[in-house]
Amino acid sequence: MDMLDRAELYLHHHARLIDRLRFEALFRGGSRARVLDVLSCYQNEDGGFGNALEPDLRGSGSQPQPVEVAFWILDELDAFDSPMVPAACKYLSSITTGDGGVPFVLPSVRDTLRAPWWETGDDPPGDLNPTAPIAGLLHKHAVTHPWLDAATDFCWSKLYAQKEFEPYGARAALTFLSWVPDRARAESEFARLRDAILAAVTFDLTASGHVHFPLDFAPRPSRLPLFTQDVLDANLDAMLAGQSADGGWSGNWPMWTPLVAHEWGGYITLQNLSTLRAYGRLPG
Repeated sequence: MDMLDRAELYLHHHARLIDRLRFEALFRGGSRARVLDVLSCYQNEDGGFGNALEPDLRGSGSQPQPVEVAFWILDELDAFDSPMVPAACKYLSSITTGDGGVPFVLPSVRDTLRAPWWETGDDPPGDLNPTAPIAGLLHKHAVTHPWLDAATDFCWSKLYAQKEFEPYGARAALTFLSWVPDRARAESEFARLRDAILAAVTFDLTASGHVHFPLDFAPRPSRLPLFTQDVLDANLDAMLAGQSADGGWSGNWPMWTPLVAHEWGGYITLQNLSTLRAYGRLPG
């Protein structure tokens, strides 16, 4: 049984329906429309996403971060013509702060089941995470919406003032800089921020805990390359070697309730398979 077959078996044992259907669509020629149908069930009437699309946010109500999760799924399907997109942008407009960004998480999270790190103050500011990747993906797919103009200005402003990054912020910045249309400005900012972004990367492949390795920042070849080929090759070798005996991959952060270990396992297994394919490492 090859690695793709073993991953498929793992997904059937552990993964959510949406991730099993994503695998079928991406690797077995299955229906992309079925993935979109299931994804739409995570979208609320306000246009936002919730309902544990982001497994650590168990509540039904909308939050900013699940919009990013939904957009990555729409990206892999090249489905930004879906009516889910303008509905989500309308939701984002409703929660945008005065400076044009959306918060990392809304105070309504306090009334829901969630991982213990999902906390916020009463009046959270806009944050690059998830404003920047959401804006970047909208730019990638040439979506026009009034929300995007202010969000783009917000991201430029935040990046201009940035001196250092935590890993999620660095990854958010990279997505924005990779796809924002003003390429000269993006490449200039990338050159200025490159060392700060690299400082957020863990290069020691034996490191444990919730660290972020090069392939977390470069899950596919980028128009703004951060890493040399030898670094990428070593990390791809490690990813291949990291497939578990039962065929999947798991997260390196605390799994605070048994269910999320399964849900994240399916999601990360799909993510890693997509990375391996993007770099030409899938067999056959």
